[in-house]
Amino acid sequence: VPEGCAAPAAPAAMAAREPLRDLRGALCALLARVREGEPGEGREPFELPRFWDALGQTFQVTSQEATKLSLAFSGPGLTSAEDCQKLSEDVQSAVIAVATVYYWLPKGQGTTLRKMVRDATAEVVEGMIQLTETILSAPLDRLSQEQLISTGGVWGACEQVPNLPRGEYNQAAVASVLAACLGVVKDALEEMEHALVEGQDPYSDIMEDEELGFRGNRDIYWSEADRKLLSSCMGLMKASKACLKKVLGVVKAHGKADSPEQIAQLDDIADIANEISPSVDELALSMYPPVNELAVRLNAAKLASVLKKVLEITKTSHVCPPSEEGWVQFLSGAVDHNMNKIKNFTQDQL
Repeated sequence: VPEGCAAPAAPAAMAAREPLRDLRGALCALLARVREGEPGEGREPFELPRFWDALGQTFQVTSQEATKLSLAFSGPGLTSAEDCQKLSEDVQSAVIAVATVYYWLPKGQGTTLRKMVRDATAEVVEGMIQLTETILSAPLDRLSQEQLISTGGVWGACEQVPNLPRGEYNQAAVASVLAACLGVVKDALEEMEHALVEGQDPYSDIMEDEELGFRGNRDIYWSEADRKLLSSCMGLMKASKACLKKVLGVVKAHGKADSPEQIAQLDDIADIANEISPSVDELALSMYPPVNELAVRLNAAKLASVLKKVLEITKTSHVCPPSEEGWVQFLSGAVDHNMNKIKNFTQDQL
């Protein structure tokens, strides 16, 4: 609008938001770099306490900038193009600062820790993109429910920093991953134990429908042969729980990050342990009636293979001194024992 010329409020308001479109584009480009790029090895000696302080400060500033941006577009008062430009620049600077601090974290500190910080950083950028898009599409004269939710989303993303594991470098991050996996496996085991109670209908919590048929349909119950097979599957699931519990214990007790080799060993443990919970879930799903014995055998074999790999990687790492080798051997034997029984029960399926 030429200076000194009057213009309708709506076009002026739309023009005032134009810098937000540029901001959205810049944030989308930054998000792609955060997801795909790798932190570099800094020239200065890396100091973890300084890193956490800086990350916390940048997340806090970003949260404040999100609040300012949302308030500026929360009422009938017209935000000028100049004000919007300033707000957009402040938001962009704050989010770039978050990404910059993430890039401080060198590869040598461990891939598990880096992934957690990267995910937290990406969530902040995603939240700010969402808020920007919400403001661009919101009514001009009032604060929408979507804008409130988007603003809260940025706040939530920015509040993650205190909850990130800050123990001895990568060791705390790996312990956090193991604890999360253990929680998922415990839940799956408890659910299957509940369903396997003698005489119980595993689908009792689902309303009867045309697909499942009537309660008398044998396809929704386990036969005696099914229960024998599933007993060994439960043995594998229990071994999974015990394995994660023990590995978490030794990582907490003996995990070190004094050398690149130790950090890499911890990352290897986290990577393979991450495969346990989805493998347990796949086995559990295949255990529901009508039981396909071949599918159960294949899923059990996959889980057994993952567990053996976890035990082997743990045994050959620094977290497993000779005093811990006994339980590794015991659990390895338990995995073999249950898998052999599953093979015997399903031999006629091959």
